[in-house]
Amino acid sequence: MDVASAKMIGAGIAMIALAGVGIGMGTIFGSLVTSVARNPAARDRVFGLAILGFALTEAVALYALVIAFIILFV
Repeated sequence: MDVASAKMIGAGIAMIALAGVGIGMGTIFGSLVTSVARNPAARDRVFGLAILGFALTEAVALYALVIAFIILFV
C-alpha cells in the first residue's frame, strides 16, 4: 500500500463522523417538530435551542472535514 492510498483510507475514516452528525441533526429537528406539535406556545423558546444544537452539531462535521483535508494534503 502506498502513501496516497493510505491517505485516502485515513480521510475516509475521518468522514465516518458525518454519520453521527446526520443522526444528531435528525434527532434535533425531529424533537423540535414533536415539541412544537405538543406545545405550539413554546415554539419561540424551543426553536432557538434547536438552532443552537444544529450549529454545534454542524461544527463537528466541519471539524471532520478539516481533519480529512489535513490528512489528504499534509
